[in-house]
Amino acid sequence: MSSIYNFKRIQPVPGATDFLDIVLSRTQRKTPTVVHPGYNIGRIRQFYMRKVKYTQETFDEKLSQILNDFPQLDNVHPFYADLMNVLYDKDHYKLALGQINTAKHLIDSVAKDYTRLLKFGDSLYRCKQLKRAGMGRMATIMRRQKDSLGYLEQVRQHLSRLPSIDPNTRTLIVCGYPNVGKSSFMNKVTRADVDVQPYAFTTKSLFVGHMDYNYLRWQVIDTPGILDHPLEERNTIEMQSITALAHLRACIMFFIDLSEQCGYSIKEQVSLFNSIKPLFTNKPTLLVITKTDACKLEDISPEDRKLVEDVCKDGSVELSQLSTYLDEGVIETRNLACEKLLQQRVAMKLKGQKVHDVLNRVHLSVPAPRDSQDRKPFIPEQIAKRRKYNPDDPDRPRLERDIEMENGGAGVYNVDLKKKYLLKSDEWKYDVIPEIMNGKNVADFVDPDIEEKLAELELEEERLEAEGVYDSPEEELDEEEEKIKSMAREIRRQKQIIAQESRLKKGLNRPVIVGSVKASRQTKDDFASHLEKLGVSSDVADTRAKSITRKRTHSSTRDPAEGMARGTSVAARAVSVVRDRSTMGLSSDKQAKLAAKKKSMSQRKGNLMARAGEADRSIGTKMPKHLFSGKRKMGSTDRR
Repeated sequence: MSSIYNFKRIQPVPGATDFLDIVLSRTQRKTPTVVHPGYNIGRIRQFYMRKVKYTQETFDEKLSQILNDFPQLDNVHPFYADLMNVLYDKDHYKLALGQINTAKHLIDSVAKDYTRLLKFGDSLYRCKQLKRAGMGRMATIMRRQKDSLGYLEQVRQHLSRLPSIDPNTRTLIVCGYPNVGKSSFMNKVTRADVDVQPYAFTTKSLFVGHMDYNYLRWQVIDTPGILDHPLEERNTIEMQSITALAHLRACIMFFIDLSEQCGYSIKEQVSLFNSIKPLFTNKPTLLVITKTDACKLEDISPEDRKLVEDVCKDGSVELSQLSTYLDEGVIETRNLACEKLLQQRVAMKLKGQKVHDVLNRVHLSVPAPRDSQDRKPFIPEQIAKRRKYNPDDPDRPRLERDIEMENGGAGVYNVDLKKKYLLKSDEWKYDVIPEIMNGKNVADFVDPDIEEKLAELELEEERLEAEGVYDSPEEELDEEEEKIKSMAREIRRQKQIIAQESRLKKGLNRPVIVGSVKASRQTKDDFASHLEKLGVSSDVADTRAKSITRKRTHSSTRDPAEGMARGTSVAARAVSVVRDRSTMGLSSDKQAKLAAKKKSMSQRKGNLMARAGEADRSIGTKMPKHLFSGKRKMGSTDRR
């Protein structure tokens, strides 16, 4: 369960009319819209069933998004649940979501029923009327949700304006009577900008600001003012404060105005603290006296002072004073509240079960002394004599910050970075060093002895090279290693030869024989006996064998006259025979017809003319009639 709920991610909830326009327009755009006269009844049923199903799926998607976006009061943090109950009344909220859920199930049921009825439609007219009836019933169900959708949209707009509060992080809650200085303190310690006015109930809702203390991020919650009366008489503004005080684990800062400029006496403010004190159980509490520039604790009457001191008598509540007008005690009060909350959070974790596992993994290493001598930390004498910086001491050492404040503060005073330069003469500190002088780069002449140093480096490199420092000694190989290396070279050479032969073989254009082919062991006599069994003369075999084994040459071609005698001409023999490849390998006409039939079934002719089909996404008119027409009278006009 997530403790933080992002109310700003909830999608806007359209009204009932807009909801229908969105769904029906989507159905119009995403489904085919034309029924051709040649369709059989099965295809017509599928056409209209698709319309009904797609409309139902769109309704289901939109309604499910609404139900998932809005928080379920049983699944969020109790702080959020009670806050929503205060702001919107959880009964109305649950009723609106329940009606949306019921409408979703009713639409599913209607679509299921009319899809089943469409299966029995026996004509185009009946299928069309069933589709219209189904979509009409869905539209009627959605029109009845007009009030629920409008209520949820208002709740969404208000939820998006609520601050994001983390119930489990480090939190300071500022509470008290109206106009006692809560928002002024909030603006001082955080980056929030809460409206401050000299009248009561300026703050009407929870405000959240963030600050950094001790390298940690803290949230400060400014609550609306609370009046001292029974719980059932408190209004929505006050109940937001009560909800935050009851559910958030935070440090409570109760503000009290001793000057009574807020319009309420000290007795009334102390009475309010005592009445809501049960909400502060197990939470660090701080009683903050504000507006000390107008009235301090020492300036009030003894009776009022006793009332204030009785609040802190049991030790569970600490006292602090501040003035946001003079900026006195603001940071000290903030630090005191943060430290109290940190101590309480550490104490709670130490009481938990996980602390033992953590402590077992923590090991503090202490080095053992290597001898009996005691080595104390060394502090230079100059540092030890330095006085501790005290901002109230007029003879304190002047820091760069003091110089900055004397010369106009940040943005006006520029730090002098050159005054700490270590040069031979202090007069050189502010000299302007040019980059180019007399046509040469000054950086090349910063070191006057650079030439001598480079010459020395070159002489040293030559000396080391002559001494053979950089020469790598040749490794002497024994006979066994030399033999192994020569064998490895020979193996690599043989592998290269085999790879080249393999590539040459693959490059040849040879026929690939699929499967295993066994060589025939039959002789000429076996073939002749087989022909005699079939009633064919064995002379055919002899003639065929001789024609295969005889080598033909250009000189041994037949005589043209002999060809003319046999009824063939030379011109006819010169023309090559064209064979039909589609019937090659087929033994009969029956097999040819079967192959042609299978070809026609598996290979469709392409849409060469690129004509529009029923599944093309197109809108015939930019202003569909079903969106822009009014209430229709009785009649037989049918446009869809």
